[in-house]
Amino acid sequence: MSTEAEYRFRIVNVFAEGRLDGNPLAVFEDARGMGDATMQALALQFNLSETTFIFPSANANARVRIFTPTFEMPFAGHPTLGTAHVVRDLGGLGDAVTLEMQVGIVPVAAGVINPLADTPDRDIWTLDAKPPKTRPPSATPEEIAAMLSLSVRDLGGTPLWVDTGSEQLVVPLASVDAVQRTAPIVDLLAQYGRTGEGSHARAMAYVWAWRDTSAIEARFFFPKHGAVIEDPGTGSACANLGGWLIANGAERPVAAEISQGAAVGRQCRLGLNVTADQRILVSGRVIDFGRGTVRL
Repeated sequence: MSTEAEYRFRIVNVFAEGRLDGNPLAVFEDARGMGDATMQALALQFNLSETTFIFPSANANARVRIFTPTFEMPFAGHPTLGTAHVVRDLGGLGDAVTLEMQVGIVPVAAGVINPLADTPDRDIWTLDAKPPKTRPPSATPEEIAAMLSLSVRDLGGTPLWVDTGSEQLVVPLASVDAVQRTAPIVDLLAQYGRTGEGSHARAMAYVWAWRDTSAIEARFFFPKHGAVIEDPGTGSACANLGGWLIANGAERPVAAEISQGAAVGRQCRLGLNVTADQRILVSGRVIDFGRGTVRL
């Protein structure tokens, strides 16, 4: 007779201002005993943007693995902030947490001053992204605009592949209206928004525009099972936007509030800081939502 194992998990909402806002994340508190196939199956079971699994670490406060419903990610923003929130609680830690991920050690801190708060707030977490790597896209501006169901006139600058932990195509648009009109064509997104090779190939696009001098409207798209899916709040893309700003000579420091997720009914609010010495900081509020167990 087989023995069932129980695993505790939490649901937190990241980049949230209300309890039913933000990007939801499932966090397994202690994933020891789980194999890769089990973690992937659980991520598909929860069917959220990402699910994270916490393990002990000799080098950080915790080792973390991140799975989407279909593949593992080396780094992602909202799972980093949400998992740090859980790790602090589990370990009775202070407001500075380190997480060991495939991209290396990622420092995360709560209560720091950022664009989302004038005073420290222990539920607002900030990650310190990796230095950006960039490369130009092979697709032409006309092809990228067609991929997004836009015209070339809607582009607000040069699209660029940016990698601060997870490479994504960052596409600046000329107006918030263009951001709101974006409707990617799945076949073209898979063709022109593709990065990686073989089983590691992924397709995605992050579009954004300035709403004013300190506010940005953004959306993030990726194909899944033949359809285009929109992510409500994408911290890795926010970090990559910081890399795009550095690569394009933006005046620093930058402090911006990013709105994302309204089109899918999950309003998200992200903070982006690019410091004078080119550090990229991404912030967001984490709200505890629920807890439970699974039996395997």
